[in-house]
This record gives sequence, C-alpha cells and structure tokens, in this order.
Amino acid sequence: MVAQRLRDYEIVFILTPEANEDEVEAAVERISAFVTDRGGSFGEHEVWGLRRLAYPINKFMEGIYVLANFSLDASDLLELERSLTTSEDVIRHLVTKAIA
Repeated sequence: MVAQRLRDYEIVFILTPEANEDEVEAAVERISAFVTDRGGSFGEHEVWGLRRLAYPINKFMEGIYVLANFSLDASDLLELERSLTTSEDVIRHLVTKAIA
C-alpha cells in the first residue's frame, strides 16, 4: 500500500439558516468523521454563526458559516466535495489548500 501524503486544507461551508445548534454540530461531526475515517486529521473548527449572504442561494438570504481546518490525502478530497455538494443542509462550501 502506498503511504498517504496528507495535505492541509481549510474549509468554509454555509448551512441553511434553519439549522439549529445540534444540526450544525452534526454537520461538523459528519465532515470530521469523513476525514478521520480516511486517515486524515480534523483540527479546530469555528462556527461564525448566522450571516447575510451577498446574493440569494437556494432562496436563502442568510446562512450559518463554519470554518474548519483538516489534513487529508488529495485523492480523497474529490469525494469529500462530492458529499458536501449532495448534502441537503450545506448550501455552499469552499475548500482551499492551507499555506504553511
């Protein structure tokens, strides 16, 4: 088996404004479990809370913003993005490679 080469990433995702505190933590836990199940590590996360969007997304004018840091093999990143895209409660997400 080839050794994994973990890269550091940062993700900002926006949840529907209807999500309560438990649903926000469940979404963070889901992403954390995805990363750790694939040999990565999930770092700190910060819930920025309800913020106004610059433009409507799925007819929402507000969303709950969450920032998180994680390390993951680059080959698993596409699958993570695919799962976030199909998620009902995540209305937008952006994953960026963290600069050392």
